[in-house]
Amino acid sequence: MTGLPCSVLLIAMGAVGFFGAVVIATGNQKGKSNPAGYAGLVFMLLLGVLGVCLFIVHWGNRRTRILVDATGLWVENGRLRNVIPWQALSGVGLYWSKFGRQKVYSLEMFPSGPIDRDDPVLWTLVRDEEPLHPDLPRLRYRLPFPVPCRQEMVTAVQQYVPHLWLGESERAEGHVGRPDVKGHRQRTQGRTR
Repeated sequence: MTGLPCSVLLIAMGAVGFFGAVVIATGNQKGKSNPAGYAGLVFMLLLGVLGVCLFIVHWGNRRTRILVDATGLWVENGRLRNVIPWQALSGVGLYWSKFGRQKVYSLEMFPSGPIDRDDPVLWTLVRDEEPLHPDLPRLRYRLPFPVPCRQEMVTAVQQYVPHLWLGESERAEGHVGRPDVKGHRQRTQGRTR
C-alpha cells in the first residue's frame, strides 16, 4: 500500500526536475546557474524515472493476494488463482539477505515431487538453484514478501505445517532473483496458458 504513493511522490519530484531543466534550457532562469544546481536537476530527473518504474511494478501487482490456510499457500493475481498445497511440499523455510541497510525476505517452498514450472499463476515463483541440503529439490517456489510481514508469514506457516518448517537461512545479497521469463516464453511458445 505504500509503494504507489511513494512512486507518485518520486514522479512529482522528477516533474519538478524536468520543469527546472526546461527553464534552464530556455534561458528563463533567474540568476546564474551553477554545477550544483545542474546536479540537483539531474538527480531529481533520475528520481522521477525511478518513480515511474516503481509505479509500473506496483500497479501491475496491485491485485496480487496471498492467503495461507490449512490447504496451502494461495496466490491470486486478480484474474487467476492457484494453491501450493502443503501436502505437496517436503519443506518450507525462510531465506533472507541484506539489501543495503534493510533485509529482503522470501518464503522457500520445496516440493516433494515434480512441479509445473509454467503454471499460469505460479510460474513467476519458480526458481532453479542449488538446494541447502542434498535431500531438497533444485526447483522450488520462492515467494518474496515485505519486511513487515515476516513474523506474520512465519507464524502462519508454523501454525499449519510445523513439521515442514526448516527454519531461517541467510543468503547472499540479491538472493530473490528473477523468474525465468525467457525459458517460460520458450516452453510456452510465448502463450499464456
